[in-house]
Amino acid sequence: MNIVFTFNVRHVKPSLKNKKSIEEAEFDTPETIRGIARSLKKLGHRVFLIEADENSYLKFKKLKSKIDLVFNIAEGISGSDREAQIPAMLEMLKIPYIGSKPLTQAICLNKALTKKILILHHVPTPKFQLFKIGNEKLKKDLKFPLIIKPNYEGSSKGIFQNSFVKTEKELRKKIKEVIKNFNQPALVEEFLEGREFTVGLIENNPVEILPPVELNFSELPQKFIPMDSYEVKWLVDNPKNKIKTVICPAEIKKNLWRKIKEICLKTKEVLEILDWCRIDLRLDKKGNPNVLEINQIPGIIPDPKENSRFPLAARVAGYSFEEMLDKIIKAACRRYKIYVS
Repeated sequence: MNIVFTFNVRHVKPSLKNKKSIEEAEFDTPETIRGIARSLKKLGHRVFLIEADENSYLKFKKLKSKIDLVFNIAEGISGSDREAQIPAMLEMLKIPYIGSKPLTQAICLNKALTKKILILHHVPTPKFQLFKIGNEKLKKDLKFPLIIKPNYEGSSKGIFQNSFVKTEKELRKKIKEVIKNFNQPALVEEFLEGREFTVGLIENNPVEILPPVELNFSELPQKFIPMDSYEVKWLVDNPKNKIKTVICPAEIKKNLWRKIKEICLKTKEVLEILDWCRIDLRLDKKGNPNVLEINQIPGIIPDPKENSRFPLAARVAGYSFEEMLDKIIKAACRRYKIYVS
């Protein structure tokens, strides 16, 4: 097949001191992009690379007659609906692509809207409140400790160790900081004290649920809050560190695993997620799983040393990196009724 591979490139290494590094947290390194392209070629595909920028549409249009499918991992370059940009272009040009439709992409990047939809469909998710200007009165049912997140970000972007707050003073300071630094509303969410998992799903009907990955907070530096913050995901979880930040397969009792699978399948269904995704969940104090985040474009770093969670779960399930990519591609091809051998 002729496959176009679309992406956004990260130009600087993760750092708390570099603003551009935080801005590019969702993007992929040149090494990751080259690795994915190599794997697509190993599967026998002819691969064209297009970076997701202002020139993407014209490049797609020029190649349209040659393209069989687009393998899209682009995060988009601006705006609260940025992950919908490439899918929207492809819809306009009638070019098949992997992953969810533009509407789903836009909704899943909006944390508050996603949670409203989940609540409407009785999918458990932590209590929350959206702060647009910062001086709104805190809801009575939101009890400390709380966590503050930018509403339109992913990859733990804007979620730092000091995003965990225990007092009204800390809360107000952090809300104003998020609104100012990210120019968007701040989502305030109850902090659940239980274990945290992330679950990958591939294909559509039937859906294959990959082995659960548990986030291991027991080896974090002293005084770290047990949560998947920017510091944990991009600085602590580093091949140079010997800290084990993830466990796969997670040790879960059958009843809990059944609940988690049911919640993940329902989440995928109500948000109309296609082909692949990764869902983050955390247990409350009673041990009930709650949906934290939906990653409809999961990170897929090829290097096993990087602990990229979706490929890790796929490896534990018995799939090589190329086999994982192939399953995602074939899921999309079946939707579009594209014949693949």
